[in-house]
Amino acid sequence: MTTTEELIAQINRALDDIKINMSRLFENFDPLYLAFNLNRNLTILKDFEDELSRRVGDTHSYTGAPSKRERDPHIRRIFLRNHYRMLTLERLRTAITGHKIALATIASHYTFYRGKKEVDVRNITNKKELEELKVVEKPIKLGRLEILPYLAYSGDVLKILGQQDNKVRDTFKEIKAKLKEKGQVRKKGIRIEVEYWQGGRLKKERLELPIDADIDSELRKRFGKKYRWRVLSYVKTKGVLINSHYTVDNIALAYASCYPSKGVEFLALDFFRYYYITSEKEREAISIYPQMKPCIDCHYSIFDAPFMNEPEFRTGFGSMLIIKKCEIEKLLSGKRSEISNIPNYLLGGVVLYGISSFDEKKISNLLGIDENDLREAIEKFVLSGLHMSLFEDTSKFERFMPKSDKAKQFLELLQG
Repeated sequence: MTTTEELIAQINRALDDIKINMSRLFENFDPLYLAFNLNRNLTILKDFEDELSRRVGDTHSYTGAPSKRERDPHIRRIFLRNHYRMLTLERLRTAITGHKIALATIASHYTFYRGKKEVDVRNITNKKELEELKVVEKPIKLGRLEILPYLAYSGDVLKILGQQDNKVRDTFKEIKAKLKEKGQVRKKGIRIEVEYWQGGRLKKERLELPIDADIDSELRKRFGKKYRWRVLSYVKTKGVLINSHYTVDNIALAYASCYPSKGVEFLALDFFRYYYITSEKEREAISIYPQMKPCIDCHYSIFDAPFMNEPEFRTGFGSMLIIKKCEIEKLLSGKRSEISNIPNYLLGGVVLYGISSFDEKKISNLLGIDENDLREAIEKFVLSGLHMSLFEDTSKFERFMPKSDKAKQFLELLQG
């Protein structure tokens, strides 16, 4: 059985080999062969991670100046050894995340078939079967293939970054700063304590209500007339957009290296498209941005980047568009069957059309969807009558209303 130090040496050699081999794969881009190599690497790295994390456990890294007790050279050597082990584990996990992002990005751009049967990108592991597989490009894509050569497949983010120029390093820092924001706190609800009489006895109960709720009216329905209440606290939302520094490091490195001047803008636009052309259920399954919030409920400044030049821009503009999209997704829960003929990526375009001042052409360019398909989806949405209950201002939908008398009568029946 190998010692932990020997295992670490094996891991570092494997990661160094991956760095050399991956750079060669992008000289002639082949999504099928690339997916095979990524899966092969991922299998090896996961085995290494399982073994090393089992041995290292929760050992803390060595930081700061040693105390008097730690000046003993033997104790100091133990701290340094544990620190080196943790650094290797961190490098390994960063590399694994880079591979996962690459595989998810390939899966969002291509579909793989064996005959008529679709093959999951994660199951492309047999080199002998590659010739049997067919690759078909998807019409709607997430992420960017251009960033794939710049992900940290070897896990050594800082070493790669040190070889870049100042512009790349500055953009890397800017992206990391944006993604480490905890978001501006937004009051989401209110916690109250209610005292009320029931069966001749005074009882207490704690409730959580929406911030805009009519508290007295709600309590009167539940407890009658004899009650009193007081505020305990507000339910607030906060937290980072991506709860994984391995993901943040990979994304920041890739976008900064690929787009030194506009890395933040391109990343923000990709994030925005991600939220709009997928449903919440889809986002929980897609691993293109590991541990990213499936929905947001507070302001993140990165979402303002694509909209700085809009006439109606104000701080939080981009975040509010995504927050409203998430809210409408919840309102559509249970009603999706009424618009089952509208795919999720077009439904996102319809929602953006209803809550913004953007026209179809602007939305088509922003989300990367076909303008004619979007118009057709808006017409179908209007026929369902859902636009009347989901959007405050329905004037934009008037020109998509049916023109014939029979169609108008049918729409009136649908709307009750």
